[in-house]
Amino acid sequence: MNSINTKLSFVELGKFLNQFSLDNNIKNDAVLNNDLFYDDFISLIELSQSHNGWFTQEQVYFSINSWANALTEDSLNKWLSAYNFNKSTPKTVGLILAGNIPLVGFHDFLSVLISGHKVLVKTSTNDQYLIKFLTKYLISINPKIQDFITFTDVKLENFDAIIATGSNNTARYFEFYFKNKPSIIRKNRNSVAVLNGKETHIDLVNLGEDIFRYFGLGCRNVSKLLVPQGYNFDKFFNAIYAYKDVIYYEKYSNNYDYNKAVFLMSNFKLLDNEFITIKEDTSYSSPISSVFYEFYQNIDDVKILLENDSEKIQCIVSNDLIENSISFGATQKPQLWDYADNVDTIQFLLTL
Repeated sequence: MNSINTKLSFVELGKFLNQFSLDNNIKNDAVLNNDLFYDDFISLIELSQSHNGWFTQEQVYFSINSWANALTEDSLNKWLSAYNFNKSTPKTVGLILAGNIPLVGFHDFLSVLISGHKVLVKTSTNDQYLIKFLTKYLISINPKIQDFITFTDVKLENFDAIIATGSNNTARYFEFYFKNKPSIIRKNRNSVAVLNGKETHIDLVNLGEDIFRYFGLGCRNVSKLLVPQGYNFDKFFNAIYAYKDVIYYEKYSNNYDYNKAVFLMSNFKLLDNEFITIKEDTSYSSPISSVFYEFYQNIDDVKILLENDSEKIQCIVSNDLIENSISFGATQKPQLWDYADNVDTIQFLLTL
């Protein structure tokens, strides 16, 4: 399958997705096959929370908007210009997708197809409807792509390589089971923010976006704060008050009540504002509705710590305190070339 035709198919998909937003869906009659898909996609978005209680319309629309912004011809060209797509025999690449946030596995799906390979997809039961709907749209505008896409609910068989995402426990199983295949195996990762006390109110409001988007379920969500010794959390709490309505989502609220009770029964010292707890802890992985923090003496110590723990960390957020860190509020807005775990998926696929 010609990669140029594939790219243009995804550009058309981006145009389709660009019609939808939380505030106002605006139908564009110039979008291909809108009469077949527009109303059904709105219905699917409205049903998403019944399929997965974490997939509120706000969170689903955010994911859709992110992909609408990514699937432009300019963005795709910029991403793909770094690679040499020589013609080769298409291989079958198995995907085992996570389901923690809406369309979390779509980048792998896109990468396989744009590389000219066939994709064999095993979705998570927590996120199986959105990607299948978008696949139907792609097929409607490029019927040849259907021969390159297979979904399965059973054990993956007859594939040449694998990209699998799961927990640290499942990753050990993946590594054993797929040991004889070229693979990318993704484990648990978390994101951290490094503060020095000079952040503005807007910086900290944006940090709240990094914490609360998708209810904190993504590996790009900030779950750990590194702060200077004696840091005053008042400015932080004042800024994140903008996200107080998160407590009205039942699943989040249940997690807040449960995790707070567990912490208190264990006599842990907490800071609490009635919708999030923060706790001093050396771990990077905090439970839903909680963020861990750790004090540091100087920024050089932080750099050494983060370097040593790089395999546990997805993103680092700061005001340029750490090299290659990203700005506050940007963790859930990755570019196409921002690869999970810093593993270049396209380069991997081109070596098959």
